[in-house]
Amino acid sequence: MTESSPPLVSVVICTHNRAARLGGAIRSVLEQDAAGVPVELLVVDNRSTDGTRQLVEAFAGAPVRYVFEPDLGLCHARNTGWRAARGRYVAYLDDDAVAEPGWLRAMAEAFETTPGVGIVGGRVEPIWEGARPPWLSDEVALSLTIVDWSPTPRIIADLRRQWLVGANMAVRAAVLRDVGGFHPRLDRVGSRMLSSGDVYLQKQVVARGHRCLYAPAMAVRHAVPAARLTKQWFRRRYYAQGLSDAVMQLLDGRASPRARAGTAARMAARLVTRPRDLGALLLPTSDPDRFARKCFAWIAVGTVVGLMGAVRR
Repeated sequence: MTESSPPLVSVVICTHNRAARLGGAIRSVLEQDAAGVPVELLVVDNRSTDGTRQLVEAFAGAPVRYVFEPDLGLCHARNTGWRAARGRYVAYLDDDAVAEPGWLRAMAEAFETTPGVGIVGGRVEPIWEGARPPWLSDEVALSLTIVDWSPTPRIIADLRRQWLVGANMAVRAAVLRDVGGFHPRLDRVGSRMLSSGDVYLQKQVVARGHRCLYAPAMAVRHAVPAARLTKQWFRRRYYAQGLSDAVMQLLDGRASPRARAGTAARMAARLVTRPRDLGALLLPTSDPDRFARKCFAWIAVGTVVGLMGAVRR
């Protein structure tokens, strides 16, 4: 492939110190039946200190490019990926995920056959690396990047109820340029568990008149490490989701500091004055429904803390 014939799809894998998992993700892309779908693969090394570069260089001869991003943060790495990409479509695959056969073709077909689509995403099936806890409901498990909205393609009409995920998502390059990519105040930075950079991007894309399409044939499998299957991890994850929701409200800039303070005060009042909500937050439980309420209460706590922090900015 020459500079005069750019690929149709640029696949971007962002990684930070996961050389042990990265090879599987790379091979799953290189082994796709890509006939008629010109593709390049970019691995964005986000300041890794393990053997990431050496692992990527071991794929010499394959259409793989190594890109180093020194600023730590998933959104930084994702932005570096699309800026370096040459394809019409930029596809993101997590470094601990593997693309299923037909992933690339399903992605390209979705863009080429559905008018007005700016973003396409697909099914994400879990690779359980530990026993699924009996207290983990399907609703709470969504936070593990498990996505299975429908057996058939559908337009995502309400991003509060259904969404696409950055672990398995492709965006028109022109759309990424138009919206400026992923906002750096969201998503993972080292051990910080903020999220929703992918969802915020989708909101911006929809606001510009494009459509988000869920295409289940564009499927991947995604690791669920045993370390995430603890109640403490979910507490941290849902509290961080609340912080992320607050950041998105701040970025939208639709409410004044006084309005944000009022929203935070009302949410805090509901938590402390409603026995069911307060009990869900404070009392231990192994009941799936009650644990789900606990997680959603932690979202409220995180949102209150985030909004009050936003007021001080």
